[in-house]
Amino acid sequence: MAKAKTKEYDKKFLIGLLTEMLKIRRFEEKAAQMYGLKKIGGFCHLYNGQEAVAVGSVAALDLKRDHVLTSYRDHGHALAVGMDPNVVMAELFGKVTGCSRGKGGSMHMFDVEKNFLGGNGIVGAQIPVATGVAFASKYQETGGVALCFFGDGAIHQGAFHESLNLASVWKLPVIYIVENNHFGMGTAVKRVSAVEDFSVKAAGYDMPGRVVNGMDVLTVYEELGDVIEQVRKDSVPWLLDVKTYRYKGHSMSDPAKYRTKDELEKYKEQDPILVLKARMLDEGHLTEDEFKKIDDGMKQLAQASVDFAESSEEPPLESMYEDIYV
Repeated sequence: MAKAKTKEYDKKFLIGLLTEMLKIRRFEEKAAQMYGLKKIGGFCHLYNGQEAVAVGSVAALDLKRDHVLTSYRDHGHALAVGMDPNVVMAELFGKVTGCSRGKGGSMHMFDVEKNFLGGNGIVGAQIPVATGVAFASKYQETGGVALCFFGDGAIHQGAFHESLNLASVWKLPVIYIVENNHFGMGTAVKRVSAVEDFSVKAAGYDMPGRVVNGMDVLTVYEELGDVIEQVRKDSVPWLLDVKTYRYKGHSMSDPAKYRTKDELEKYKEQDPILVLKARMLDEGHLTEDEFKKIDDGMKQLAQASVDFAESSEEPPLESMYEDIYV
């Protein structure tokens, strides 16, 4: 598909996309800072660089009937579906005001009212769950589509293959989205995969597949809009290989020494925020002053979420035994 042109969209829509990506970027930078200060414990996987994937995809959805499921790299998706940054940061801090009352932490963001069904800490665990959600949508005739995000490392899980096979046999309305950031933890895709174009795997399950440029939010929005429309119409699952890149290590404990500075800088030249900003400036949808005002606002929002989390209560000790089966 040719590069999306901003002039085809109104300013309000474009500002919305830019604001959402900046919100995620500034939130994640603040989360990294708080992790360094030991305010956040446990695992923490940041989304810096991949913002266009979540923002562009969610913009194409109808969250009154569609569902979103993702992996443990979930802060970006949580914010993209409209979760309150205060609630997300409080969950990172392990505070009772978090979305899981401080019990889930970084890997288990969740908001049933926004049809965001996690954040899943086990590699690939969300893939069969999303398949089940799509089955429920078809069975109940809601017209809903399930978006299932996972990394290139998760594509080699057995659950991926089992899920795609069932989804194709049962014609389920689900879109499997590989957020292909080129590294499963610290291992490059080409070292562990017989094919680097994951979209060709769709043929093995008689479903359509497509490669998408995940560094361009408008391209993601347009491609997902097209695929979602086809899934609603035909109730046929899809597999998308969305090429993106993470600027940080796999998690906060990963110094990412397995890639060169030149490689990182090359991808930063394709930064999805700067790409959209440049095109909006060129086509008269944005000024530098407007950009600075939006960016400053998102920095303040990120700081406000930290202030909220800092001032929130710890979960009471007795809550340790609540919300468990046995």
